[in-house]
Amino acid sequence: MTWSRSLKLRLSLWYAVTLALVMAIYGSFVYVYLRHALYADLDYRLHEDIETLPRVMRLPDGTVHWAAYEDGDQDAAAVEVLGADGGLLYRSPRFREAPDVRLRAEAATVDGKKVLIRAARSDAPIRAELNELLAVLLLGLPLGVGVAAGGGYLLARRALRPVGRMAERAETITADRLSERLPVANPSDEMGRLATVFNATLARLEESFEQLRRFTADASHELRTPLAALKAVGEVGLREASGPGAYRDVIGSMLEEVDRLARLVDNLLTLSRADAGRMPLDREPVDLVGLASEVRQLLSVLADEKGQMIRVEESGPCVASADRAILRQAVVNLLDNAIRYSPEGSEIRISVERSRNGPSLGVTDEGPGIGPEHLPRIFDRFYRVDPARTRDGGGAGLGLAIARWAAQACGGSIDVRSEVGRGSTFRILLKEK
Repeated sequence: MTWSRSLKLRLSLWYAVTLALVMAIYGSFVYVYLRHALYADLDYRLHEDIETLPRVMRLPDGTVHWAAYEDGDQDAAAVEVLGADGGLLYRSPRFREAPDVRLRAEAATVDGKKVLIRAARSDAPIRAELNELLAVLLLGLPLGVGVAAGGGYLLARRALRPVGRMAERAETITADRLSERLPVANPSDEMGRLATVFNATLARLEESFEQLRRFTADASHELRTPLAALKAVGEVGLREASGPGAYRDVIGSMLEEVDRLARLVDNLLTLSRADAGRMPLDREPVDLVGLASEVRQLLSVLADEKGQMIRVEESGPCVASADRAILRQAVVNLLDNAIRYSPEGSEIRISVERSRNGPSLGVTDEGPGIGPEHLPRIFDRFYRVDPARTRDGGGAGLGLAIARWAAQACGGSIDVRSEVGRGSTFRILLKEK
């Protein structure tokens, strides 16, 4: 939980520093604005003092007598009047020039004479008001920042509480407990979405680990069977074989098991390299009609043994962008399955066509079909529709898994349509060249 407290502390400090900067900038703006407004008001009052001064000094007979101005009123400005030659015509007793006095001078014409009037007022009240404001700001800033930091810490603590709970739960999740999930308090907020995404990742990891466990167990089982058969045949040969002919039969049986084991290992290596992304692809325009004819010719011997006929159906040239070798492996696997599971004397069709969705290549058989309960898992590794089917007749359950990978590696997809008792159609959908 150290990291959680550290994060809360960092968030609180960042919040406090940000708030301090904002308050300092705002306080400075208020101080500068108020100072400008107060001194502007003082200058305006001094201007009014200068304008009203001649009227105050005018005697009843209409003449101006400078000494008639009295500044006994403490609110009145102290003034000084200078003649055009710079001579002093009048000065108030309170007039003085000092740092705490605001002066304003304006030229005027009084009684036909040009004079310079200087008005002075103390800015001590303004200074006092500004000092009070400054004191309030200096005292309020740390207090406000402190309160904000405390509130920010409490808010951060409350906001990060779900993260703490998620961390505690995450510490209990191991490879053996991938079914555990993080608590989701509110799926709509950021923490809830984070927990949801993490839970989805855990679900994918759980599925991958489960697939890996099944794959390891199934692979071990599939590898153990031919090895056990090899051992049994060898032991029988050593114990019972009594001549060259008998030894030849034993060696033939062992070679059959070795061949089955080699095919299984090759398939496992293919899937392993595919999962690791180490199968280089060489995309090129592939003639699907030519590929179908080639695969038909390759497996025709197996079909002839069962009296089956393989027919290629096409409506014209059809070219797709794919890796020819990988796509060929997928078609070989599909046709091999069709031959294996179709009855003797049946017909198998390889159809090549172009549709709005792109070129496709399908293999249709007249076998027993696949039940709907098996279709979702038919492409899983080591999955068999009939668990009791022998490995001689049913293979290791990797052919369709490799076919699906091959179709996806070529940028396409594979689907299946099947009906029990009426055969199956596997179709690979590809992209144009």
